[in-house]
Amino acid sequence: MHASIAWTAGMPRRHKSEATQYTIRNVPKVVDRALRRRADRQAKSLNEVVVEALARGAGVEHEASEHHDVDFLFESWAEDPAVDRALAEQHAIDEDLWK
Repeated sequence: MHASIAWTAGMPRRHKSEATQYTIRNVPKVVDRALRRRADRQAKSLNEVVVEALARGAGVEHEASEHHDVDFLFESWAEDPAVDRALAEQHAIDEDLWK
């Protein structure tokens, strides 16, 4: 059995638009330390930082960082006086609670 077949045996099939999984070997220690420091500084996972670095290196940083999971919400706001009143009530400060 070829390694590629054995590696994927029993693994769920993914849709073509989903991300691909990599295994990267022989990462120099200096690169590892820099990526881990960046992940700590930015409070991100090492995986997120590595994917961002790969996208920058490949020249597709902006394309890779675009998300479309809530695009349907853009420009969907409808004026509603009842909602405006409810929001105004939420922003009102109850002076008795702050004494």
